[in-house]
Amino acid sequence: MGPAKLRIGCAGLGRMGKRHALHFLNRTARAELVAASTPDDAEIAWGKVHLEPYGVRLYKSYDEMLKQEGLQAVVIASVTTVHAEQAIKAIEANIHTLCEKPLSTSVEISQTVVDAARKRPHLKVMCGFSRRFDDSYRDAWSKMDAGLIGRPSIFRSQTCDMLDPSGFFVAYAEFSGGIFVDCSIHDIDLALWFFGQDSVVKSVVSSGITAVQPDLRKHNDRDNAVGIVEFYGGRIAYLYCSRMMAAGQEDSTEIIGTEGKLTVNMQPLSNLVSIYEPTGIRREIPPNYYGRFEQAFVNEANEFTAACLDDTRLPMKLTGAVQAVKIGCALQESLNTGARIWFDETGRRVEKAQL
Repeated sequence: MGPAKLRIGCAGLGRMGKRHALHFLNRTARAELVAASTPDDAEIAWGKVHLEPYGVRLYKSYDEMLKQEGLQAVVIASVTTVHAEQAIKAIEANIHTLCEKPLSTSVEISQTVVDAARKRPHLKVMCGFSRRFDDSYRDAWSKMDAGLIGRPSIFRSQTCDMLDPSGFFVAYAEFSGGIFVDCSIHDIDLALWFFGQDSVVKSVVSSGITAVQPDLRKHNDRDNAVGIVEFYGGRIAYLYCSRMMAAGQEDSTEIIGTEGKLTVNMQPLSNLVSIYEPTGIRREIPPNYYGRFEQAFVNEANEFTAACLDDTRLPMKLTGAVQAVKIGCALQESLNTGARIWFDETGRRVEKAQL
């Protein structure tokens, strides 16, 4: 009999759910994908072709999937609006839980997941911020942590998607929480990682435009936005997010310290191939977020599995997911009101006059 494997189910078989399911099916040696659920008929049809032949049982009901005998863990990649509800149900069913970001577009609802997890400390409950599993970001963090750039003081980061003229992001904005909660949430999490998970936000302010997709405004969203997050202790994060890149996915970061700086992916590349043409020399870049961070998602699946099987510590605190949503929601509010939003040294929102 071989070594024990983590019996895991996948909730949702949409854009990211398909990828998570295949990662656990084919690229996570210590896991066994045993179930998947989705209420969508087209996604069920996809599962019958790509999952069912390999022994994966398909469900239209998430609640029914949770009852499958021997199920030990779930990865939640369903629509954002049910992330928290499904995570809490899994926790209450005594099942390890990996949830796609964000836990919710609401700070209060995100906190309910943390509260549920605290009641069952033996479970592994993680919100999947994929960049923490990227080899380049991990190398940059290790160099910073070793003191290579002195004290990190300025963090500048962007998440910029390739323009999608199909209208997908307009429809998605109805439930995504807005461009800061959907896109910049990754950069916010990175800022908390590099500045320290216990960093306390002092103020946020943001501004944005609809350069190519004006229909986003009906959802109080934008296709390009800039945010500034000030932390207590003299640190600032500058964030840029966009839905209109021409060449492909452009996600990059600078960490500027008192004695130097580190950069990650400042010149995006798909690989090491250069194309020589009459007009010059060029290199291609990834077309989307997954193209840039595919291996990070695979690393995430394997490390979550190992933590569940070996009872080892997860690489991030679940409370950090709530911090990230709090900052993202404040940036989205500032985007729509034009107001700067302030917090006291405990992280509680206040009027500026109270500081």
